[in-house]
Amino acid sequence: MAWWRTMLTKSGDTSRTHDHDGIAGRPGAAAGAGPDPARADVSLFGDDVPVRRTEEALVRVMPDALIVTDRDRHVVYESPAAARFRLTEGGYVASDELTDILAQIDEDERTRERELALPRALADRHAASGRGVTAGDPSPSDTLYLKVRAGIIGDDRIAVFLRDMSEQRRFEAMRRDFVTNVSHELKTPAGAIALLAETVGDAADDPDAVRYFAGRIAKESTRLTELVHRLIDLQKAQGSGAAVAVRPLGLREVARRAIAENQVQADASHITLQLSVDGRSLPLVAPEPGAAPEPDAVVMADGESIVTAVKNLIENAIHYSPEHTTVRVAIAHAPAKAGREPKVTLRVVDQGIGIPRESLGRIFERFYRVDPARSRQTGGTGLGLSIVKHCVEDCGGTVAVWSRPQEGSTFTIELSAAGENDAR
Repeated sequence: MAWWRTMLTKSGDTSRTHDHDGIAGRPGAAAGAGPDPARADVSLFGDDVPVRRTEEALVRVMPDALIVTDRDRHVVYESPAAARFRLTEGGYVASDELTDILAQIDEDERTRERELALPRALADRHAASGRGVTAGDPSPSDTLYLKVRAGIIGDDRIAVFLRDMSEQRRFEAMRRDFVTNVSHELKTPAGAIALLAETVGDAADDPDAVRYFAGRIAKESTRLTELVHRLIDLQKAQGSGAAVAVRPLGLREVARRAIAENQVQADASHITLQLSVDGRSLPLVAPEPGAAPEPDAVVMADGESIVTAVKNLIENAIHYSPEHTTVRVAIAHAPAKAGREPKVTLRVVDQGIGIPRESLGRIFERFYRVDPARSRQTGGTGLGLSIVKHCVEDCGGTVAVWSRPQEGSTFTIELSAAGENDAR
C-alpha cells in the first residue's frame, strides 16, 4: 500500500506534509516523542515497526472506511468496510458525487468534507415485501447517508474517509417524529374533552344530548388514560434494565396469562385464539390437577416483562385481524446449532391485513402506526410494539417480525432456554 509510505515521505520534505488536523509533520516535536520526522525510510510509529502490517492494522481499527485513489480516480486501495458501499467499479470511482469531490480536491488541493445521500445498491435492498426484520437492527432503507472527508496525502494520492450516517439520520427523524406524535396524541383527546364539555353546557336542557356528549367525553377520557398508562409502561420497560428478575420461567403459563387478558377482545371480534407447544395443541385454560402432563418450554426471563410483551402482541394481532380468523401462539424449542446456546421461540401468528414493506423497519418505533385511522378506531396508541421490544431486550431476548400484506404477520420472540442447573 504505497499511499502510506508516500504520505510519510512526501519526497523527503516534511515542510510539505499536509497537516489539516495537526497530526503529522508538526515542527518542533519533542525529542524522544517518536522517530525522526526527517527520516523517510521508517514508520511514523517507530524505527522497527513493519510498515505494511501496521498500515493494515491501522485501517482495521479506524472508525471510518477508506478509499485511496490517484488523481485519475483510479482506486489504489479500498478497505473491506468501504467495499460494501459499492462506490467503485472496475478499479475506478463510480459515484458521480464522489468523483465531483475528487475533481475539486485535484484542482485546489484542499481537504473537503461533505455528506452524501446516495441511492442504496439494489443488491442491498429487500426486494420482496414478505421479509423478516429484527427490532433494534439497522432498518433497510433505499437511501445511504455517507459522511465523506477527502484530502491529498501525497503527490498522486487522495484519501477518502467514509462514515455511514444512515442510522444516525434515521434516529434523528425518529426523535422528531416522537416529539410531534406525543404532542399530537396528548393534545387531541384533551382538546376533544374541552370541546365536548362546552357542548354539554350548551345542551343542558336536552337530556339525550347530554347523555350522548357525556359518553363521548368518557370515550376520549379513556383514550387519554390509556395513552398515559402506555407511556408509563414504556418508561418502566426502558428504565428497568438490571432491575428485572430473570429466572427460569415456563412459557406455557405465560402464554395462557396473556391469552386470558385478551380473551374478551377476541370474543368481541369473533377471533379464535389457539395455543401450542412444540406442535402439540393445548387448551387455553390450565387442566385440573392430576391431568396428564403437558409439554412446556422453560426460559430465562422476567415473568412480568414477558407476559406484557406477549399480551401486547396478541392484542395487536386481534386489532389488525378481520373477524372469524385465528390468532395462534406457538411455543417451540429452536433447532440446536453448534456453538450456540439453546433457544426457545414464542410466535404470535395472525391472518390479518399484514404490514407493508416500507413500514416493517419502523413498527417498533414509539408512536409509529401503519394505519393511523385504524389505530384511532381501535384505540391504539402506537406504543405497544415499543413496549414489547424493551421488555424482550431486558430479558436478553430478541423480537422480530415477518409479514406480507393481506397474508398476515408473525412476531417471534426468541429467548435463552433455561439449563438443567437453572431450572432447579
